[in-house]
Amino acid sequence: MKKDNLIISKKKFNSRLIVGTGKYKSMIECAKAIEISGASIVTVAVRRVNITDKKKPLLMDYIDPKKITYLPNTAGCFNSDDALRTLRLAREIGGWKLVKLEVLGDKQNLFPEMIETLKSTEILTKEGFKVMVYCNDDPLMAKRLENAGAVSIMPLAAPIGSGLGILNKVNIKIIRNQTKLPLIIDAGLGQASDATIAMELGCDGVLVNTAIAKAKKPFEMAKAFKNAVIAGRQSFLSGRIQKKLMGSPSSPNKGII
Repeated sequence: MKKDNLIISKKKFNSRLIVGTGKYKSMIECAKAIEISGASIVTVAVRRVNITDKKKPLLMDYIDPKKITYLPNTAGCFNSDDALRTLRLAREIGGWKLVKLEVLGDKQNLFPEMIETLKSTEILTKEGFKVMVYCNDDPLMAKRLENAGAVSIMPLAAPIGSGLGILNKVNIKIIRNQTKLPLIIDAGLGQASDATIAMELGCDGVLVNTAIAKAKKPFEMAKAFKNAVIAGRQSFLSGRIQKKLMGSPSSPNKGII
């Protein structure tokens, strides 16, 4: 079988599960959970994770950026100026151009501020960044982000850290049908079955942080999400049966005794 890689901006990744690096009890726990998950990409909150101060524990000492792709993100940014400054800093520090843009509207709900997000996407794209964009599940706005030059659309399943799972399957399916860009569910997943559902809807991947980091057994949950993404992808590619209102016998009607 042809290897089923996740492809973002012409780069191939072995895993369709992207894992965050925040909220773990320690960097050791974080590194082990990511290893178990099999993730090829980890998100790094540039404003919150230590990647420069050598006097303190460095993320690079636990997760090798030569083996796993770092995806700098703008977690904690509530306007375009802060987001732009953060990603420009990331490029200066590590030369990163593949980035995750996240501009939030308020500190309580953590929904994306889409006007600022769209503006930032346009600017970053012109500056040569490859922008993966956290957004709401609005198909119209998703299309605008695509037209603005985004390399991946990343709609929320539910509010960040809520664990509610995918609240609007219809909109996710509409976005899937209208875009050829990688579609990655970002935020709000709570358990492994949520990831399977996302993949069965045709998403190209999922991003998970809180559901693993705050699970009672993070390592077991990391393994569960790994398997769930694989199972969901296989299910989607297999082609589900059509839904019917009436039953249909599994055994043939002809030739029975």
